[in-house]
Amino acid sequence: VQLQASGGGLVQAGGFLSLSCAASRRPSSNNGMGWFRQAPGKERDFVAAISWNGQYTSYSDSVKGRFTISRDNAKNTMYLQMNSLPPEDTAVYYCAGSLRAVAGQGADGYRYWGRGTLVTVSS
Repeated sequence: VQLQASGGGLVQAGGFLSLSCAASRRPSSNNGMGWFRQAPGKERDFVAAISWNGQYTSYSDSVKGRFTISRDNAKNTMYLQMNSLPPEDTAVYYCAGSLRAVAGQGADGYRYWGRGTLVTVSS
């Protein structure tokens, strides 16, 4: 499975951005997905996860209430709506696919990774 993240760009603090992650094939019932991000000089951190059917979602504390993860399996696409962005959200955002229905917050639970899309939030 190949994943391609898109939608990154430059946005002012307080603004919003929507990311997409297109998969090369339709997900099955054991394909949970998630978003991670890596800021300059830092490790890759968990952002959000969603179960294969979209019924279960989880978020990191830093984005909870501001970001919304969703997916449309008919379009082989996952989304991340990001609102009220502060400069600290600047990072490369990666989408990831799992062989588990609910992948969770650990990066080791994901098998497939996209190349990432850069989000820059200016102050």
